[in-house]
Amino acid sequence: MNPVIPGDHPDCTLTKVGDDFYTTGSSFNVTPVIFHSTDLVHWEAIAQPVKASWAGYGDSPGGGCWGGHMVYYNGQYWDFFSRAGTMYFVTAEDPSGPWSDPAAVNNPPELPYTLGYDNSIFKDDDNKWYLVVKNGQSNNGIVELGEDGQPTGVVYNLDWLNPSPYPYSWAEGPVMWKYKGYYFYSFARNLGGPQYVMRSETLTDSEEAWEMLGNFFDQDDPLKSGALFTEPNHASPVVMLDDSTHWIVHPLYAKDEWIGQGRQGLLNQVYYDSTLKPVADYPVNRPFTAPELPSSGIPWMVPKSDFFDSTGLNVEWSFLGYTSDATHSLTDRPGWLRLSPKSSTKANTVIKNDGEHNYSLITHLEFNPQSPDDEAGLRIMRGDETMFLKLYSSVSRGGLRRIEFTFEDTRYTIENTAGDTLWLRIIRENHIIRGYFSSNGIDWVQVGQNFDISEIDSYSDLSTFTGTRQGLYVEGDSSAFFDLYIYRDAYTPIMAACPVNQFGAYRTSSVLDSIHNNDWALFAGIEFGGNDDYPKSPVSFGVVASSATSGGIVEVWLDSIDTGNKIAECNIESTGDWETFEVFTSEVDSVSGRHDVYLKFTGGEGELFQLKWLKFLIEGDSLSYVEEPTSSQIPKNYVLEQNYPNPFKQTTTISYQTLANGKVTLKIFDKLGRETKKLVDEYQTAGSKSVEWDGTDSKGAKVPSGTYFYQITGKNGYTSTKKMTFLK
Repeated sequence: MNPVIPGDHPDCTLTKVGDDFYTTGSSFNVTPVIFHSTDLVHWEAIAQPVKASWAGYGDSPGGGCWGGHMVYYNGQYWDFFSRAGTMYFVTAEDPSGPWSDPAAVNNPPELPYTLGYDNSIFKDDDNKWYLVVKNGQSNNGIVELGEDGQPTGVVYNLDWLNPSPYPYSWAEGPVMWKYKGYYFYSFARNLGGPQYVMRSETLTDSEEAWEMLGNFFDQDDPLKSGALFTEPNHASPVVMLDDSTHWIVHPLYAKDEWIGQGRQGLLNQVYYDSTLKPVADYPVNRPFTAPELPSSGIPWMVPKSDFFDSTGLNVEWSFLGYTSDATHSLTDRPGWLRLSPKSSTKANTVIKNDGEHNYSLITHLEFNPQSPDDEAGLRIMRGDETMFLKLYSSVSRGGLRRIEFTFEDTRYTIENTAGDTLWLRIIRENHIIRGYFSSNGIDWVQVGQNFDISEIDSYSDLSTFTGTRQGLYVEGDSSAFFDLYIYRDAYTPIMAACPVNQFGAYRTSSVLDSIHNNDWALFAGIEFGGNDDYPKSPVSFGVVASSATSGGIVEVWLDSIDTGNKIAECNIESTGDWETFEVFTSEVDSVSGRHDVYLKFTGGEGELFQLKWLKFLIEGDSLSYVEEPTSSQIPKNYVLEQNYPNPFKQTTTISYQTLANGKVTLKIFDKLGRETKKLVDEYQTAGSKSVEWDGTDSKGAKVPSGTYFYQITGKNGYTSTKKMTFLK
């Protein structure tokens, strides 16, 4: 019902090799990844066909690798992709690598345009193979390849497909497959959709031989208007299974506020009507029957925990742009990832897809910052690499150790009482992000206030094309060592309204609703620990639930309802009505490591209960934390509001709140960081305050028009900064 590859998976292709399936696609400035599956539903990252240390990679948003199609041909694996307008291929004896260095594909002189980008591979029944070409709005084509992966000189120019004024916009992401004697050619209008398909009985560039069949996806589905996703496009070639069912994977954006997480990877079935026109299911909000294929135990494709206990970095991690091998190591200090900045002005980041609405990121790091420019910690990044939420260890200009939590122009600062070795945690609950630090990974202190990162989650553009990412980073001049990375902590409350997949149950913005007998929900990639790096073990399982009926049972299964282990049964009793939520707990069997957790719901007739939170509890843990997941150790800080009006010509009002008595200063700075005026410099009692600025400097003279910053400084070193615009 939901993306099988949550997070950004643009321009995805699909290849069947025996009983295995592979998908890859465009990565842009992110290192590309090849995914493997045996059932088309559960995917695992197995390889990076292009190394981040490849000298030709580049390092700019929207750059990197465009397209990507891995195929098996003449006894070896090939992956074709485009970089900066040039087609390349790499080869390997095994899909997990190692992969060769990229080799450029020659532009055939027989084709009146270069090979372009977003291309794919088609293999015919006679073992001939072809590069399906897209270059610009007017140029589509099919290029025969030889056994060496280079063009043979045989080309089929389809420039008649989309002539000016371009009826199919860009006619991009072309793919081909063959079925019952027909060659099918499918393409997207553009990345906003829709998808079209045409066919021919012969492989030719004759326009008369190709029959345009129209829309590829079922545009007449009555549930289309309410679908979570809109206008699927850039679909893969169709693959046929042994049971004669037909399938595609395809990327598409969520609507509105979550478009920033990029083009999600979905799976849908394709049907041929009586005229052999293929029609793919539209991804509407209903359950779809999965392929009849074995999963081989592959977990759901969400970011995985990593304890850095191997000698090479897991291929699920990607870098941003060209990244020298010297900037990272897992052997300098076994069990730890060493990250070094690319330069004094260029951060080094290892990242994963950020495709879910609720998780808790945890890292344990050792870092000895020497200047305020030295940072190491966790961050969530907007795709265009211009907006970051960061939680990191650093040092003040006076040499004091600090934990800082920043987003845009607002910075929360708290004293680092843990030292150089510390824990950091970020919790996402939809668009709201909270940051914490700890000295032991058990007792957490919140850093400042919550951030709303809707500006990241709702942003997408047509130049960088990349969705939101999360991960670890270091910048400045000092290296950092990371001991672990946890994606979803079992001991942090998990929003029941955010399953990665579900059957029957309906999710609203705040609860998992409409739960009936034999419904289920999946929460993927939950880390229980139980090792030396994270020595925690659950003693019970708890949920926050309401029920206006007789309730029911929550069964807790690991990895699969059919073949996994049931570790708990939690009885949910009536709470009197649907609005009254209570905590229910049960014992839990011993569990460690990372698991997909399925909740199966059983009971009588009708709706059983609603769920708000679930959590696994360690010895001595407080159940109240499940009910209200906010740390009681929030330091006394301040809230700085955006000035109003902004921009302004005469005067503007700056409002703020002090949550503790203490000395407060509020200063205006110009864009060069020079102090313009001090508006507040006094001891104040807690409460809401406001002050006006009339656009004058400390001497009473009007300042020039432009951008200015106002900064509040309070107790315990707290600072927060916002910007404003003054117009004369």
